[in-house]
Amino acid sequence: MTDSANSATPDPNPELTAALTSRVRRMMLIAGLTTALGMGAVLIAIGYRLFRGDGSVQPSADVTASLPKGAKIVSTAVAGDRLLVTVDIRGAIEIRAFDARTLKPAGQLKFVSEP
Repeated sequence: MTDSANSATPDPNPELTAALTSRVRRMMLIAGLTTALGMGAVLIAIGYRLFRGDGSVQPSADVTASLPKGAKIVSTAVAGDRLLVTVDIRGAIEIRAFDARTLKPAGQLKFVSEP
């Protein structure tokens, strides 16, 4: 009876085994560094998205927008980062846009009839 733990066969080519082991270690090191670099890039991207300063200003609670005399607000809507207000001014329709974050006027769209 032979015991397999005690019967270690000598390596036929120790130089080849050492070279192969060295090459595998180098490849593992490259793979580990590449993985670490990729994970670092992902963590940096996540951190950038979480902590970047948009410079956004919270709207103040009291904002007053004046309308011409006789004007009525027909509807309101939100589109992206804009607040849209449709106003009826004595039969003429106008859409006013405001920045949703700061509530500052962002533009107007007036509709007129052709003569």
